[in-house]
Amino acid sequence: MKALFLILFSISTLSACSKKTEPMQDTSNNSTPPVTGTVPITSTTADTLSYLALGDSYTIGQSVTPAESFPYQLTAKLPGFKVTGPTIIAATGWITSQLIAAIKNSTINDKTYDFVTLLIGVNDQYGGYSQDNYRAKFVDVLTTAIKFAKGNNKHVFVLSIPDYGVTPFAHGNDAVIGPEIDQFNAINLEESNKAGVNYIDITPISKQAAFDGTLLAVDGLHPSAKMYDLWVQKLIPEIGKQFSK
Repeated sequence: MKALFLILFSISTLSACSKKTEPMQDTSNNSTPPVTGTVPITSTTADTLSYLALGDSYTIGQSVTPAESFPYQLTAKLPGFKVTGPTIIAATGWITSQLIAAIKNSTINDKTYDFVTLLIGVNDQYGGYSQDNYRAKFVDVLTTAIKFAKGNNKHVFVLSIPDYGVTPFAHGNDAVIGPEIDQFNAINLEESNKAGVNYIDITPISKQAAFDGTLLAVDGLHPSAKMYDLWVQKLIPEIGKQFSK
C-alpha cells in the first residue's frame, strides 16, 4: 500500500544538519487539517485540566479523524477529570526544528497548561538528520514543554517514537529502520530522564502492527484509532498518578 507524508514547511533553511532524503509525504485526500489550531483555555477547577499536545503526524492523527487521535481520545477517556482542549501544535512531516519554530510563532507563548505531551523525532530519523542534532533540538523543545507545564517536570509526558519499519510503507526495511528508531528513542529517553519528566514507551505497541493490520490507518503507515487507544491506556495511569487527590 502506498503511503506518503505531506510536508507543510520547507526545511532547506535549517542549519547544522544535512539530510539524506526528503521527509515522508502523504498526498492522499485526508480530511484531517494539516495544522491544528489552538483551543482557548478556560479557567480550571480541581477536576478540570488544560492540556497541550506537541508533535507531528502522530499527534494530529494523520489519516484518522481528529476524535480518533490520541490527544482527543485522552481528553475523552481520562477518568475523574474534565480536560479542556486539547490545544495542539503539530503537523504531518515536522522535524523537531519545525516544531520549535511553530511554537515560537504561535499565540500560546504566554499561556501555561496543567499537562503537556510531547512526541517528536520520526522525521528527524527519516530525513537523515544527525542524532547529535536531534538531541540538541529535543532538549530545546523539552525545556519549552516544561515551561508550558508551569515549570512542573512531572506534568510533562514524553512518548517514544513509533517504529514505522514494520508498516507496509517501509517495504521490508525494518532491519535498518527499527535500530535507527531505537537509537533516536535512546536519546529522548536519556534526556527525558535527565529532565525528570514522565516517559511513555509506546514503541512496542507500534511493533505489533507487523502482525495486526487493524493497528494501522488506511494509509498503511500511521496508527489507527485502535493503536491510539492503546497509547492512551498507557498514558492514563501515568497522568492519574500526578493528579490524584
